[in-house]
Amino acid sequence: MQQGVGGGGAGWGQPGHHPAAPPQPPIPPAQGWPVPAPPQAPPPPGGPEATTGHIPLPPAVPGTGGATLAVLLIGPAGAGKTTVARHWASTRPVPTAHVSLDDVREWVCSGFADPQAGWNDHSEAQYRLARRTCGFAARNFLANGISCILDDAVFPDRPVVGLGGWKRHVGPALLPVVLLPGLEIVLERNAARSGNRRLSDEEVARIHGRMAGWYGSGLPIIDNSDLDVEGTSRALDEALARAIAAPAF
Repeated sequence: MQQGVGGGGAGWGQPGHHPAAPPQPPIPPAQGWPVPAPPQAPPPPGGPEATTGHIPLPPAVPGTGGATLAVLLIGPAGAGKTTVARHWASTRPVPTAHVSLDDVREWVCSGFADPQAGWNDHSEAQYRLARRTCGFAARNFLANGISCILDDAVFPDRPVVGLGGWKRHVGPALLPVVLLPGLEIVLERNAARSGNRRLSDEEVARIHGRMAGWYGSGLPIIDNSDLDVEGTSRALDEALARAIAAPAF
């Protein structure tokens, strides 16, 4: 009797029976081919990627930012109107001009009608002319995309030289803000002045008292008694930002 091939391999040649192939070692990647990186787990929900979509957000611009504005800074002598207005204008991120009514009034050299010598027809006429000149300058700046801040001692109880005249000359979008520190502060600052910008203590006290009429008017009022120029300028910008968001005048 003939033996099956392979001697001890029972059933090796029988049909329908095939032994399992031995496991093969993994084939190494060919030289020069990159090995794919293992898949990364997705970021957890609610992380920064889900919030911003990997797009950097621009920083918030506080205050008035780059808005084109027409501002009237009101206050008594010694309130710091001119100094604060100039600082605010020079530190804005967009072109901004400063026009001071007192400076424009003093463009008149010969024949200057000084209000300290008494308010009369000549001083009032020169005031009106200076205000129209300031208004023309402001409108010209605004028409060319340049903001403008003006300063003047506007009295709440004197319509002749009041707020309405400024709005007629500059425009209805004019934003008035009142700068009103305490009386002792304006007296101290006035004492440091010279020339026709320095007033008597009695006149300073009288003007300061009349300026108190702005309380209750609805205009933004900044008491800068304890603020330096930079702090007052920031307070002014914040007040203007609120006025832009909720215009009342």
